[in-house]
Amino acid sequence: MADRRDFHSPRTHGFVRVAAATPVVHIADPVTNGQAHADLIRSAAAQGCELVVFPELSLSAYAIDDLHLQTALLDGVERALGTLAGVAGEAGVVAVVGAPIRHGDRLLNCAVVLAGGEIVGVVPKTYLPNYREYYEKRWFSSGDDIGAETLSIDGRDSWIGTRLLFQADDRPGFVVGVEICEDFWAPVPPSTRQALAGARILANLSASNIVIGKADERALLCASQSARAMAAYVFAASGWGESTTDLAWDGQATIHELGAKLASGERFAVEGHLTVADVDVERIGQERMRNGTFADCARRELDEEGYVRLGFRTAVADGGGLRRPLDRFPFVPDDAARLDQDCFEAFNIQVQGLMRRMTATGAERLCIGVSGGLDSTQALLVACRAFDRLNLPRTGILGYTLPGFATSEGTKSNAWALMRALGVTGEEIDIRPAAERMLADIGHAYADGQPVHDITFENVQAGLRTDYLFRLANQHGAFVLGTGDLSELALGWATYGVGDHMSHYNVNGGVAKTLIRHLIRWVAGRPEMAGAADVLGAILDTEISPELVPAGADGKIQSTEGTVGPYALNDFFLFHITRFGMTPSKVAYLAHQAWGDAARGSWPANTPEDERVEYDLATIKGWLRKFLIRFFQTSQFKRSALPNGPKVVTGGSLSPRGDWRAPSDGNARVWLEELDANVP
Repeated sequence: MADRRDFHSPRTHGFVRVAAATPVVHIADPVTNGQAHADLIRSAAAQGCELVVFPELSLSAYAIDDLHLQTALLDGVERALGTLAGVAGEAGVVAVVGAPIRHGDRLLNCAVVLAGGEIVGVVPKTYLPNYREYYEKRWFSSGDDIGAETLSIDGRDSWIGTRLLFQADDRPGFVVGVEICEDFWAPVPPSTRQALAGARILANLSASNIVIGKADERALLCASQSARAMAAYVFAASGWGESTTDLAWDGQATIHELGAKLASGERFAVEGHLTVADVDVERIGQERMRNGTFADCARRELDEEGYVRLGFRTAVADGGGLRRPLDRFPFVPDDAARLDQDCFEAFNIQVQGLMRRMTATGAERLCIGVSGGLDSTQALLVACRAFDRLNLPRTGILGYTLPGFATSEGTKSNAWALMRALGVTGEEIDIRPAAERMLADIGHAYADGQPVHDITFENVQAGLRTDYLFRLANQHGAFVLGTGDLSELALGWATYGVGDHMSHYNVNGGVAKTLIRHLIRWVAGRPEMAGAADVLGAILDTEISPELVPAGADGKIQSTEGTVGPYALNDFFLFHITRFGMTPSKVAYLAHQAWGDAARGSWPANTPEDERVEYDLATIKGWLRKFLIRFFQTSQFKRSALPNGPKVVTGGSLSPRGDWRAPSDGNARVWLEELDANVP
């Protein structure tokens, strides 16, 4: 077994590799079915899988009707289970197989859990379909009255019952609950209470014949159950080889986690195969912990009888790199249709937030600083749409370009071109005379007759710009529209007080920098924006810079990302730390999986050239360290005094009134120590 402290192993970071197995079915032939199972169990182990789930009645076949009641068949199934228990033990995996099991004078449709050479436990089906094409009550009894009892199978003592959970003795969070086919079509599936009792991986052994549209229904149920139960859901349905006397079978296999699909297998295949994905049981636990409703529901729904946890151990060699979808840009979906939908929703959230604030205040004018950069461009686009929807003239948008000591001709000309293209009122105020006076008044240091380009030099300019905007708003009966984005708030990349940190309302505060790029592209592609498309393209092509310090002798301009780090990485860090509370070492691992050279082949085909970047682990660790200091230690006091603005992305608000509430005088020590201790 691989060292689970190995940084490069998914297991170190709370992942469990699972497989949904789709064997070729042999009708009423447990020996041949057992051999097919054994092959897939060994294949799963070779791929590093620790859990493999088979379809319903997989050892006997499902569509065999009255043959289920034949003693010879049932004896053969029990012998096959004994053999497979040994195979699973040798492979070091947990295998969940489907089998008809006798218990007293009843026959039960069961899921049998095999591990460590033993039959760990047996879970009977609760809900037996007996409508339309189904006739299960002719052969089987429901196991709903069996909580946790003992039974013997092929001379092996085991547990049976609907109140069994299966827990890895050496893997925190690796807890499995099992249900069978019709169970999850019930209004309250057994897996719901299994999840409330602590199961983080839910397995469904299904036969489920196929008709038109049913695959979508199954996928919907799997996704919704994994979301509602805050769990992973592994679904395996019967495929090729089942009897087609009256029905057909597609062998659908899916793996979902917290509502998202991790993997799906080939349907209508004629060869046995596995559908594999890494499930993040640690993330599931974190999500449940931060959602108080989950715990409240568990107290309400679970009775005193409780669940019995049966232990097992796995001993599978590490299967290599992470096997699950991983977004390089977690705020920006790869799928073009989903990105279009997200941009539509994000833009309209911003627009509606601004509209409501304007109607509440009775304002018909606003002031905005237009720099020719990404953030002010997005805020201005939002303002224009809000004015259009409120039937207000865009001339009521008072845009000001406020050039300072390092403002380039390119950004200033872009600002003017944008204001003209959008039809807003544009003005220019040169802040340099006021800045020179303030620097002189405070006795700012000079070297060789030139101001020292320190933080004071920068913030005098940033503060003056916002100060002008507030006074202009007073003069014109307007309010100041903020432009700072979510990524800048996370990094504290804003001038506190009367600086770009402050405004009367900030539409960008819930939007990450990586998403703002795509929002501008999305707006630029609208037919009504044809006149502004060229300047929007020019703004997107401009390097991100605060333009507060003149270019050096080498001609290089002040680079924001050179100081705080690439926004692509910072947004990645921000998402995983604030949304899921992940440790820095796990975030570093995921970032390396997404941005390291091993991820190159998984880039979407439409990845822009400026996003085809790689970062080695040392670089990721270095920028993550800086992020942790800025986020946890040096900038919370700025977020504690944020202006109002709408939340846009899930878990993405840093408002002290919303998703993120933290002390302004905290420190980053515990996160830095964890990073240094666990990342090579």
